[in-house]
Amino acid sequence: MADTTSTSLHCSFCGVEKSPQVPLIAGNEGRICEACVNLAHQVVNSWGHRRKSRSATPELRTPVAIKQHLDAYVVGQDAAKETLAVAVFNHYLRLQSREKQPFSPLQESVELEKANILLVGPSGTGKTLLVRSLALILGVPFAAADATALTQAGYVGDDVDSIIVRLLEAAGGDVQQAHWGIVYIDEVDKLAKRGGGSAAVRDISGEGVQQALLKLVEGTELRLPKSGRRREGGEELTVDTSNILFIVGGAFPGLEELVGSRVRPPQGGMGFLKPPAALTEALSVNTLMAALLPDDLQDFGLIPEFIGRFPIITFLKELDHATLVRILTEPRNALVKQYQKIFELQGVELDVTAAAVDFIATQALARHTGARGLRAVLEAALHQTMFTLPSTPGLARYVLDAPAAENGESALVVVSTPIEAPASLDPAALENFPAAPARQASF
Repeated sequence: MADTTSTSLHCSFCGVEKSPQVPLIAGNEGRICEACVNLAHQVVNSWGHRRKSRSATPELRTPVAIKQHLDAYVVGQDAAKETLAVAVFNHYLRLQSREKQPFSPLQESVELEKANILLVGPSGTGKTLLVRSLALILGVPFAAADATALTQAGYVGDDVDSIIVRLLEAAGGDVQQAHWGIVYIDEVDKLAKRGGGSAAVRDISGEGVQQALLKLVEGTELRLPKSGRRREGGEELTVDTSNILFIVGGAFPGLEELVGSRVRPPQGGMGFLKPPAALTEALSVNTLMAALLPDDLQDFGLIPEFIGRFPIITFLKELDHATLVRILTEPRNALVKQYQKIFELQGVELDVTAAAVDFIATQALARHTGARGLRAVLEAALHQTMFTLPSTPGLARYVLDAPAAENGESALVVVSTPIEAPASLDPAALENFPAAPARQASF
């Protein structure tokens, strides 16, 4: 009787009978064999990948909403923000339409192409911060690369495939999530063709890298090693770059001169043939960059094929004094707020007066390094205070000020207030810093 019962047991899914070679796992109301367990495991994994790919889809924000979020991180550059917002919205609208309606008759007749972006602007105007804040807002994988480290395949250095490897690492190894990512390549102006010289010298970090980036930026399937290193017989992943948004940026020093030579009329002529003085006056950098054309980039040294992969070209304006003042105080991660947080972690309050903010912006403007100069000036002003602060207990408040001296010049000074002292500041507690002369090198 026991033997008859054992032979009648079977798998509740596939119906296979129990045997010494096919054991069954018993449940409350049924049994399952090993083959069905493995099949169920594969099905559940496929469900997990689908849920993961759907969760990787970023929330589609309107261009106005994207710009509003960028305003919280980057001050000014409204034209560049609007251009980026529209381009990013159209890019992810294109990707989401492919997933929702993969067989739409309209899509068969009209294929939406990718539009990559080229950012032009002086150093320190916020190119990298804009793109990094953009990826943070959208919640997509982001990878940044420096074009100066790229070389042609076969030479010492990083090849262009390493950029996608970084993006894949940022996506946690998920290929589907990496397809929604953003890649930013900085210092792309360093890839310009070198003029003159011997024709026998290969430009392995210039035009050669531009040529290597063409297919990558336009869209191609890359086979990358899953382990990070190429090994014979190793497992590989296939990444399609046609859905990855590429943004490149560079300072392009001297580009305004090329634009100016095209915009300004010739200086020749006499009498009635001489152009008016208003037309021959020097134009500002912002005015010249507003007239930027792809031909100017080609004259700078970028090859036409590379320029054609970036149909959206926008520029970032030079930062003036008023913008530098706003950068110090307004953004979510403003420099003044960062240093106030550092002092707060040590139980001390830091106040920065309006005169000090104005003085710091003036010094940074004289350095011609954009927003990067603000941190250098502020760090130099608070360096000695931050050095002695951890070992000087009993202080409750510091004030960074820039009072005018008798000779009319200003200098940054720090006023400290003891905990037991009254609210009024004691002039004897001033810790004078070396006066900052007009020359930035002496600051």
